[in-house]
Amino acid sequence: MAPRLRGKWALGITPRNFTWILKDKLAICERPGGVGDSHRRVRRQEEIIWLRENGFGCVISIIAAPHNLHNYDELQLPYRHRPFNTEHPDPYLKALYTEIRELLNHGTKLLVHSEELGDRIIGVMGGYIRWAGLVDDPTQAIQVTERIAGRQLDPFAREIIMRAKEI
Repeated sequence: MAPRLRGKWALGITPRNFTWILKDKLAICERPGGVGDSHRRVRRQEEIIWLRENGFGCVISIIAAPHNLHNYDELQLPYRHRPFNTEHPDPYLKALYTEIRELLNHGTKLLVHSEELGDRIIGVMGGYIRWAGLVDDPTQAIQVTERIAGRQLDPFAREIIMRAKEI
């Protein structure tokens, strides 16, 4: 059963590095609760509560390990675990992008998270922008993704975006 919180804590707290990819539809952030030594159980709960209270219908975790996924169940927020496959990225990305598109088409407000908000998840989301046909030109898609991220992307992220239409 989900804990009952009162006052300002009832609304939770915004996850760290929360960033909209598609305003009010698709967002990314670092793992709720933080990364490594800075991970805090209470913060994780507060961030999941914030996601639930702000209408997110599903969380997709692309982290390899299933750590803390049970917390989504405890706080009644649907989730899917889709560990990033570095050995076979194309079939993985095609399945992930198809799943994201289907969720969004059904009106599900979606959050995708990795351990940290690094070039891997940003590149994956930039690839989605291009794959979904939201920005067709690869150079423009990289520029849009860099604007969203607020920084230049590494070669890995740029490669995902460049190849997204081929996936």
